[in-house]
Amino acid sequence: MSTETVTIDSLGAQGDGIAHGAAGPIYVPFSLPGEKLAIARVKNQGTIISYTETSSERITPACRHFGPDGIGGSCGGCSLQHMAKPAYNAFKRSLVIAALKSKGIDAPVGEIIEADPGQRRRVVFAARRTEKELLIGFNQAESHHIVAIEECPIASAGILSRLDALKKIGWSATTNADPFRMTVIETISGLDIALDGIKTLADKDRRAITETVLAMRGIARVSFNGEVVIEPQKPVLDFSGIPVFPPPGAFTQATITAEEAMARLTLQHVGKAKRVADLFAGIGTFALRLARTAQVLAVESEEKALKALDFAARNTQGLKPVKVEKRDLFRRPLMTAELKTFDAVVFDPPRAGAEAQCKELARSSVKKIVAVSCNPLSLARDLALLTAGGYRIDSVTPIDQFLWSPHVEVVATLSKG
Repeated sequence: MSTETVTIDSLGAQGDGIAHGAAGPIYVPFSLPGEKLAIARVKNQGTIISYTETSSERITPACRHFGPDGIGGSCGGCSLQHMAKPAYNAFKRSLVIAALKSKGIDAPVGEIIEADPGQRRRVVFAARRTEKELLIGFNQAESHHIVAIEECPIASAGILSRLDALKKIGWSATTNADPFRMTVIETISGLDIALDGIKTLADKDRRAITETVLAMRGIARVSFNGEVVIEPQKPVLDFSGIPVFPPPGAFTQATITAEEAMARLTLQHVGKAKRVADLFAGIGTFALRLARTAQVLAVESEEKALKALDFAARNTQGLKPVKVEKRDLFRRPLMTAELKTFDAVVFDPPRAGAEAQCKELARSSVKKIVAVSCNPLSLARDLALLTAGGYRIDSVTPIDQFLWSPHVEVVATLSKG
């Protein structure tokens, strides 16, 4: 370890400040461009010791767990609470612009759709049992150390107000000190809690969880590795007036605000299309909304998610026909011939993107495409494939679904003909 003084030149893609030393870049978390700092350096990583000059963009963090001096250590849940909103928004938008330029795409990128504190309805907590209590919080960056939280300005009030209940449930689930995860989703009917990372759940642990939950209100379900342990009432999500009953551990968008923004942009671009394919459809975030005006083919590889989508479609009045298909689109994308009958295609893949599917779409005659992504780099690659196939990019809209993190959601719309 060495001590030195550096000046921060820029922010990296993960939100760390970057200083350029004789041996190459030095990454300094919680710093901002223009700041002069004394740091403790280990290889290319720096830890702030003191400030000589601070940025005018530096603000007081919203959470006492944030930063190098946070209570219990630096909570790894956020990395950019110290940055003023205009500069923060510009940084996130720049991530999208840079990703597109890396693939030779010069498309206009709209202003970011902002997020507000307290909107996260889906939170993944790290947890571990100690002799006296259950630690619940987030892993410190680059560490397995759990920073136990007492507050969390990103989480919804419905989750934050039940921290004590979550601790009791987690305490009941295990008798050892091995760390595990608790994924908590706030639904209309109560909290949906998925436990994973626990090797086994003994019968006595299941009974303990059941007894704990039955003594509470506001817990809809607890599951373990996709299996329901107790479900006092089915968790319910609302997709613009369409009730959906997600299976245990199902993927959901982290905030309702971001989900509705993505859906609004999608519906606007699809317009009056009569036949739409929704690829990587999940539990129906887009498919069910699209079915109000169009016939929809919803394709998804996860059978339980597809069954939830199908059930919602069959039990909601006023929707156009929704056909579901279980299919691994990474291995077996919809081929060009199969795409001929569709006026529009929507896809929202995992972080790896939809490369194989975009190669087929690029050769198709589908008039409108909506590409939704949580990874600007894989999205840029996919857009490059589509534009090479004759599509034009109509809009690119960044959405700040993950407040104070370096992650950004993007909706891109494309047309052909």
